[in-house]
Amino acid sequence: MTIGEVYDAALKLGREADPRGEDGLRRVLERNRKQYEKLTPDERGEFDRERLEHPYSDTIIAYGEPGRPVRGVLVGIDIDPAEILLADKLRERGVPIDLVISHHPVGKGLAALDEVMHLQADLMHQHGVPINVAEGVMAERIEQVRRSVSPVNHNQAVDMARALDIPLMCIHTPADNLAYQFIKRHLEGKDLDTVGDVVRAIKEVPEYKEALKHSAGPRIFVGSPDRRAGKIAVTEFTGGTEGAKEIYEKLAQAGVGTIVGMHMREENREEARKHHINVVVAGHMSSDSLGMNQILDVLADRGVEITPISGLIRVDRRANVKTENQEQRMKNVAEGIGHAMPEETPVPEEPDAIEEEF
Repeated sequence: MTIGEVYDAALKLGREADPRGEDGLRRVLERNRKQYEKLTPDERGEFDRERLEHPYSDTIIAYGEPGRPVRGVLVGIDIDPAEILLADKLRERGVPIDLVISHHPVGKGLAALDEVMHLQADLMHQHGVPINVAEGVMAERIEQVRRSVSPVNHNQAVDMARALDIPLMCIHTPADNLAYQFIKRHLEGKDLDTVGDVVRAIKEVPEYKEALKHSAGPRIFVGSPDRRAGKIAVTEFTGGTEGAKEIYEKLAQAGVGTIVGMHMREENREEARKHHINVVVAGHMSSDSLGMNQILDVLADRGVEITPISGLIRVDRRANVKTENQEQRMKNVAEGIGHAMPEETPVPEEPDAIEEEF
C-alpha cells in the first residue's frame, strides 16, 4: 500500500460507518461546497479543500507524500514527539516503520477538531431530540472546544516527524464511527434489562476484556447494576469529543434511560445524574482501539505490518488469523528481533451479534 491508499481506506470505512448515512453525508458536503463558493479568492486560499471531499477535518496526512510505499506502521492512540523518536529507533533495529498513525488528531486535524462535532446533533436527533434543539444545545459547546484547542501546540509531533522524515497520519472520526457501529450492533437484539446487563454485554468485546486486566474496563458512572436500563443510546462514541452538558435533559425528555459512551467529563456526569439517566462508560483507550482495529485489519490484509503502541489494544478480527500477545510483541521489538513470532495465541472470538479528551 501507499500512504494515500491507507488514508483513502480509512476515509472509506469511516463514511460507510457514519451515523448520518449517505444522504446525511451528501448534505454536509453540499453545505461545505456552498460555503466555499461564497468565499472571496483570498478566503478560498484559507479554506481546507479536503472538506469538499469528506467531512472529517480531524483525519489528515500530517506529513508525507501520498505516493510513498508502506510496508509497516507504528500505530498509537496518542502520538507525541516521543513516539516519533521511538519509530526512528525501531527503524534502526530493522522494524519496517514507513508510517506513524495516531488516532487522536495532530496538526491541523487537532486545530479543526470542533468541525466534526456537528455530527452529535444528528445522533441526538436519531434518539428523539428535535434537530433544531440539538443544534442549538451543541452550538456553544462547539465554540468552547474551538477556543480550548486554539492555544495548543498543534504541530509539535508533526514538526518532529518532518525533522526525521517519518510520515505521520491521524485517523479520528472514521475510527470512532466504526467503534460506534460495532457497539450499537453488539447491544441491539440483546435482552438488556438492567444497567448491569449492559456492562456485562460490553465486557464480552475483546478490547474491553483486555482493558479489564488493567483496571480500565467498562464501568457505571451514573446508576447501579440493578437499575432498569430503559432505552439505551450509544451517543458518546463519535463526533469529536464530549458534547454539551445541557443535552441530557433533552435526551431524558426523549425517553432515553441509559447512555453508553467512551468517556465523560464530571460536569456532564452530574447533569446526567440530575436527569436520572444511567451512564455506562465503556473505556477510552479500549473504545478507540475497537475503532482503529477495524481499519488496521484492512491494512493487515494488504500485507502491512502493524506495530501497536501508546494505548492501542490490538485485536485482529480477520478470519482464521492468530496474533501475538501484545506484551510479547513489544518484548521482541525491545530485544531487536522485530519479526520474531512467539508461540501463537488465538485471538478471542468476537461475540455473536457483534483538560479535553477526544
